[in-house]
Amino acid sequence: MREVAVVGIGLTEFGERWDTSFRNLFVEAGASALENAGMSGDQIDEMFVGNMSGGRFVLQEHIGALIADHAGLTKNHIPVTRVEAACASGGLAFRQAYMTVASGMQDIVIAGGVEKMTDVGGSETTDALAGAADREWEGLVGATFPGLYAMIANDYIHKYGLTREQLAAVSVKNHRNGAHNPMAQFRKEISIEAVMRSTLVADPLRLLDCSPVTDGAAAVILCPMEMAREFTDTPVKVLASSQATDTISLHDRRDFSTLDATVAAGRRAFQQASLTTKDIDLVEVHDCFTIAELCAIEDLGFCVKGEAGKLTEDGQTAIGGSIPVNTSGGLKSCGHPVGATGIKQVCEIVAQLRGEAVGRQVDAEIGMTHNVGGTGATVVCNILGV
Repeated sequence: MREVAVVGIGLTEFGERWDTSFRNLFVEAGASALENAGMSGDQIDEMFVGNMSGGRFVLQEHIGALIADHAGLTKNHIPVTRVEAACASGGLAFRQAYMTVASGMQDIVIAGGVEKMTDVGGSETTDALAGAADREWEGLVGATFPGLYAMIANDYIHKYGLTREQLAAVSVKNHRNGAHNPMAQFRKEISIEAVMRSTLVADPLRLLDCSPVTDGAAAVILCPMEMAREFTDTPVKVLASSQATDTISLHDRRDFSTLDATVAAGRRAFQQASLTTKDIDLVEVHDCFTIAELCAIEDLGFCVKGEAGKLTEDGQTAIGGSIPVNTSGGLKSCGHPVGATGIKQVCEIVAQLRGEAVGRQVDAEIGMTHNVGGTGATVVCNILGV
């Protein structure tokens, strides 16, 4: 296995991108990553594209060929592969790219992700996303992701006594961070009271507990560490990349409010990197709903079960706290274009480790990402360092 580095990152602005198309979003992010690395498209050996539901959102399948064609990468006939793992599609695309470079199969590989979710109505979006759960045993009887995560939240509240204010504090903190991210969908701070007064979606989750519907794309470029300084003075090393799988349906889980795939993926990542939670300076976790961030912090081992609400309420997960969480604004404020989220998380960690996260910079040498598909059926964790 070769050591692997990230040498380029690129992001589009996240939001309701009526001004552009699905294919243009990805090309914008990819071109930005190439420019960031100071290389041309002719130097790319392979590409992996995370995308969950192009066929539902923009009626387009065969995403790999589409992206290669529109990006002008077909003349060299490089392999381009679409990767799908629900909302973990981006994280898994990164893992595939990492393994391809680490194995020696290819030298310079793009890992990207893209989703354009606003071209269809709300009910169709909800139904498309429901395909990340068990369609037969959950979706067809009316379960949606707000409803499923509300079940997780109610189980958690019953077991650990989480308060409504502590749950809201997750959203408040992430909006505070996102207000300083020029690529974020929502760049506005909010209050605990605003979260608690927002429209009830699925008790106890309210509108401001939920990540938005988002258009956006992200891309990173990986190469062997021995080549990295040909492209950048600040290469960021991939210290670990792990994946774990659990039951697709929530009702088959051992514990509703513990994502065992997160526990397993986190443990494997720490073992691979020979690190512990004490070595991590910041983490981007999958806060598709506020309860998901609290579960993630605990399941990755940053605190014991039942304490994440208090940790958040006390400011320990804020910038300047003991373990900054979601400095990008997370899915909640930055946005959640489902195929791109896992790559956006990597972009944020790389920017932080390079010292380029203006307005939200933390002192960091090692960062971690945590990307979830469904209610925890697929989890990908990555650790990066300088």
